[in-house]
Amino acid sequence: METQKSNIHSGKKLIVLGFTTIVVIFIMYARYQNSETFTPDAMDSIQRIAYGFYIVLLVSFGAITYGIYLYHGNKVMKKGKDLITIIALTTWNTKSKKIFVLAFVGYGIFFSLVSGTLVYQPEVNFAIHYGAKIPSGFLSPCCDEIGYMPKIIVYLTEHIGLQIIPINLVLQITVSYLVGLNAAIAASAYSISKKGRGMSSIGAVTGLFIACPTCAGAFSSIFIGTASGIALSIALTQLQTLFIAISIPVLVVTPFVMARRLRNSDGSCKIDPTK
Repeated sequence: METQKSNIHSGKKLIVLGFTTIVVIFIMYARYQNSETFTPDAMDSIQRIAYGFYIVLLVSFGAITYGIYLYHGNKVMKKGKDLITIIALTTWNTKSKKIFVLAFVGYGIFFSLVSGTLVYQPEVNFAIHYGAKIPSGFLSPCCDEIGYMPKIIVYLTEHIGLQIIPINLVLQITVSYLVGLNAAIAASAYSISKKGRGMSSIGAVTGLFIACPTCAGAFSSIFIGTASGIALSIALTQLQTLFIAISIPVLVVTPFVMARRLRNSDGSCKIDPTK
């Protein structure tokens, strides 16, 4: 019991530490975004700091991931009757894990395309227009708004590349995780609703309806068309950012809403985590 409590607290600490570290490095790196401080003499130092930024960012993601794993696993072992335990039990079985991975990876790829992380420009030849060596990549340490630098640019082919922006990377991983979690719970909820155990069909598919925060921008571009060029791109980017900002709290709250419907009258979970 003491070991379980220790692991739960360790998981919480790693999660909080990871997110806190990400916020801190974003704020600290912002001091280097003033073009006046970006002199030729400071170039090498800022470049090393930029590399350090991504190393710390990746370590922070690792800490958060391991923290979630510890917290999730120990909630399953404890088998309490709180809503977080219901969520943990619901998503611990093999089927839910597969759905989570598929949703996480699938949405991550979709987010990359919509957010501009994965760039495909058939009308532009990177080697000709930008003088890029194919394949190649570089880290751009300056200068932009907080969260948008340092930026990693990778040229994979003459028309396909990667543009990794810190804030987009954090949003992509965070939202993809929440989408995967919602999809896994919604699938379990839907299976319960088919068995007639009191789970409404509306509640069962709630997670699926909000599982694509960036779809608004993509679908809008299909219906509006691309004739308005740059103005349309800016409008869609603003719409997408707003939609993601709204969707994150919804994606956080929805698992708790569905968990209430997945709980028996005695507080136990309707889902068997071993199946």
